[in-house]
Amino acid sequence: MTKSQQEAFLIVDIGTGNVRVALVETRGALLDMQRDNLLYTEDGEQHEAWSFDPAVVWEQVMTLSKKILDNNRDVRVRAITASSQREGIILLDKTGKALIGLPNHDHRGRPWENETDQKDHIYQLVGRYPTALFSALKLRGIKEKQPELYRRTEKILSISDWAQYMFSGVMGYEHSQASETLLYDIEAMEWSVELCETFGISPDLLPGLHHSGTVLGRILPEKAQQLELPLDIPVIVGGADTQLAIKSTQPEPGDIVIVSGTTTPVVQIIEAYKVDSHQRTWTGRHIDQGAFVLEANAGVTGLNFQRLKEIFYPNESYEVMEKELQAVSGDPCVASLGSLLANETVPLTKGAFIFNAPVSGQLTRAGFVKAILWDIACSIKENYEVLGEVVPYEKEHVWACGGGFQSHTLAQQIADLIGKKVRLRDNFSQASVVGGALVCNEALGSRETFSTAISEFRPQNPVGLEAAYQAWKKLRSTLHQLNKKEDKA
Repeated sequence: MTKSQQEAFLIVDIGTGNVRVALVETRGALLDMQRDNLLYTEDGEQHEAWSFDPAVVWEQVMTLSKKILDNNRDVRVRAITASSQREGIILLDKTGKALIGLPNHDHRGRPWENETDQKDHIYQLVGRYPTALFSALKLRGIKEKQPELYRRTEKILSISDWAQYMFSGVMGYEHSQASETLLYDIEAMEWSVELCETFGISPDLLPGLHHSGTVLGRILPEKAQQLELPLDIPVIVGGADTQLAIKSTQPEPGDIVIVSGTTTPVVQIIEAYKVDSHQRTWTGRHIDQGAFVLEANAGVTGLNFQRLKEIFYPNESYEVMEKELQAVSGDPCVASLGSLLANETVPLTKGAFIFNAPVSGQLTRAGFVKAILWDIACSIKENYEVLGEVVPYEKEHVWACGGGFQSHTLAQQIADLIGKKVRLRDNFSQASVVGGALVCNEALGSRETFSTAISEFRPQNPVGLEAAYQAWKKLRSTLHQLNKKEDKA
């Protein structure tokens, strides 16, 4: 097939750190990608309140889309879809104009977290312990502190559903995104009037539900004109970035998938609704109809890794970093940087690197990075074991995807710690957009075959594995003790 015959999907991915637009060939190959930073504003009058301007984000989407299409005018766009960060929402007025965007890290609803004494019952319905992370409490914060803004709000949409609405003019809420609201009954697969009453949110704000991998509508004429696209291009329902990333690995029911993005979800695909009796995990809808994802999340591990890579390797590639990592002998440094463990009820708010003093000449920048990766790998192991307590896992492999796995050292560390093969597919580092291509093909009834190439990391049981793991646990315990002392001071 010549380039002039190539067909592709335009995929918008609005993550936590940036806005990306990708052009993905119908067989899953990434043709081009453009990105820009997603900018947030902190509301000084409300603690932990963050927002973004949807108008600015939409301008970024259109600018990036125009650039990518101008660079690839000989590629035919078959469809458009969107992916986005979970828990984020956008409020719209009665004309459909976006009023404000609330990202996943907006916690303006924190003061109302403990207003209900029905948390056990809520967990059974929504598959997650109710906190200010989720959309219902973001809305509650708006209602209480910005009542005029709440009164102007006619509908709420997830960020990916809003992007699709902007392209098509059709509103709706996709099921995996609805799972993150605390207003959606996961097992019944419908909005819950009971939950709306519990959180003091009007059910009228919630649009109709729709399934990922279905046609939402056609591109609006004005958007088609701006992007110089045909009028008949379908807009496809995408979904939450984690679920689309999971889909990119093409897992089977029962498989475990590790997604190393801004955070690190460790998830298992399950076919029947199940929650953890100890309330340590999340259960949500997958983008595949009839399937659920059981999740334990290691927190902002990927964000930690990216920020510290920028410090230690600001101008070098992953290949350069990996070469230096292979030269590190032993474990000259141990790190704990605030990852989350499903078994812990109190999060770490302090991070640390520990190494012998005086500083050894063997301690290099690669030694620090190896410790960062070990912290991530150990956190994944702990959360993986919690999943196994809820649903036993007997398969010999797990799937992995996301930008963090550009470090093969991380993949090998995980394989060694959990004693399972770690498998990566082609384009694993762009998992959300590859998942978007898969749902576009489903919506169009296409049977395109994606690459079956797999990289596999087998457990090697290296010398000192258990000692290094125990050193990490000891450091983490020390930091928890430090947290307790500071809380008492």
